[in-house]
Amino acid sequence: MRNPSRLPRAIWALGFVSMLMDISSEMIFALLPVFMVSTLGAPMAAVGVIEGVAEATASVVKVFSGALSDWIGRRKALAVAGYGLAALVKPLFALAPGLGWVMAARFLDRVGKGLRGAPRDAMIADFAPENARGAAYGLRQALDLTGSFLGPLGAMAFIWVFSGNIRAVFWVAALPAAASVLLLMLVVREPAARPRPARFPLQRQELLRLPSSFWIVTGVAALLTLARFSDAFLILKAQATGLHVALVPLALVGVNVVSSLTAYPAGRLSDRVNRAGLLAAAIPVLVAGDLVLALTGGPLGLALGIVLWGLHIGLTQGLLATLVADAAPADLRGTAFGLFNLLTGVALLLASTLAGVLWQADGPRATFLAGAALAALSLAALAHARRRVAGLGAIRR
Repeated sequence: MRNPSRLPRAIWALGFVSMLMDISSEMIFALLPVFMVSTLGAPMAAVGVIEGVAEATASVVKVFSGALSDWIGRRKALAVAGYGLAALVKPLFALAPGLGWVMAARFLDRVGKGLRGAPRDAMIADFAPENARGAAYGLRQALDLTGSFLGPLGAMAFIWVFSGNIRAVFWVAALPAAASVLLLMLVVREPAARPRPARFPLQRQELLRLPSSFWIVTGVAALLTLARFSDAFLILKAQATGLHVALVPLALVGVNVVSSLTAYPAGRLSDRVNRAGLLAAAIPVLVAGDLVLALTGGPLGLALGIVLWGLHIGLTQGLLATLVADAAPADLRGTAFGLFNLLTGVALLLASTLAGVLWQADGPRATFLAGAALAALSLAALAHARRRVAGLGAIRR
């Protein structure tokens, strides 16, 4: 297995760019559900809708940015535009007088995520050695997730420093976002030229070149996304157990510590074993986590559920990206990542909306039981797909 120090510098740089932006975003998002409900008076169902719409927006934009990066052969410029937009809109959260501003800021922030996501993910495949592709995606995911727990820790620290002033924390969060843009601009070069598609990628003739293995991976991932709704509901579950608002971000900290520690070893392992089999082994972990969160109400149950969620995320997020990169032709990787994120983003919109409605109607028990049932369904779909397509477990080329 490849030593992480031997991966190309660009992989490390892209990982640290993601980490800095995630520190910024998670400092805000760790407190945003509480800010919306407690400060702005938003109903619980609105939290699910806003979260779902925001992520679905990013997914739609990724389709076009990914296809455009294939067509023009320039991925870095689109990544810089996406990170730059996200950095510019971070102060809007601090300035928001009402729910409309929050939704606008979330929308623009996710447009930025959409612009950068598919080109960045395709760049990793452009830079990574083929025999260490899983390790490369695992490393980027591990650094990204490191930002995802450093951000909530920062939120906890600064909300104490600022005596509960959430808006002041949002102002501080703008700083690492600006640093991520500078790092990307100064350190990461444009990948080497690649063959361009014969036509603009979002045409039928080009999309037909994507193999059945890509569509199977994407379909299973969309089902799995239905079972794993927005992290906002983990925050609200932590609040429902009686944690003080200053400690609520610990839910995200726990998830992301576990997943960041898991992501790189899982990526290295996926370079040596059947990737679809590894994905199948990770899904019951989410089922168990949802059941624990549904059926327990104390801090120990919350902690166990968080560990299981984090383990599942660490095992699957980099793995799914690797499966997409394996399946897609080199000149359609940006398009493939865009389509993958579109379908999983639509699933996230449906999942977060359903989670909010179920929570408002019957509390966290109904929300997490529904998640467990949907995760079990995604495992059944994966098992069925592996029987029908023999090559799914060995997409690696």
